Amino acid sequence: MAPSTHDLLTAERLALVDDLSALTAAQWQEPSLCGGWRVVDVAAHLAWTPTLGAVQGAAALARYRSVNRMIARTAVAWSARGREAILEQLTDNARSGATPIGMPRVSALADAVVHGIDVRRPLGLPHDLPPPAVGRIADFALATPWPLTAVIGGSSRRRVAGVRLVVPEAGWSHGDGPEVTLSANAAVRLVYGRPVSGEELDGPGVPVLLPRL
Repeated sequence: MAPSTHDLLTAERLALVDDLSALTAAQWQEPSLCGGWRVVDVAAHLAWTPTLGAVQGAAALARYRSVNRMIARTAVAWSARGREAILEQLTDNARSGATPIGMPRVSALADAVVHGIDVRRPLGLPHDLPPPAVGRIADFALATPWPLTAVIGGSSRRRVAGVRLVVPEAGWSHGDGPEVTLSANAAVRLVYGRPVSGEELDGPGVPVLLPRL
């Protein structure tokens, strides 16, 4: 029986807490894959976004006048609360199952997985993505309509149009056209607008996809 999205979310959140807890103070200040965000900013975003109420969210949006700007600025502001507070809130979120207001649970799972990559990859930290999570969050990104694509790295449908993506380790595929085989980690980075190199791709569809990376 496949694990529920709730169980996957709990496991991914707790795994990231473990990895963050083991980092040095210097590593918390390292750049992440999120442009302009340090590791601590990503962690703070994950800690407090699920707790943001409707009134607080509306006030922040009015202040920053853009969802992306609000997300960017609040993460940096929250990071000033410090490592211990961030870890405590992340742990509480994992135990309570808190999700951002008005968003489906798969969105919170995507945040946990993608931002986990944002933190771990620059630091060289290994982490095996749970295969059932890969298809769920990739399908979620690919089904997200404009203008909501602005907050998940742009239009993944446009990025992968005309090829068939295949992730053998996750038993997931998407699209029509010449095939591109890639790892679960690379597939998640691809559909969420993170860097992917040509060396991570294989198959006859690579020349189609490569100019879009």
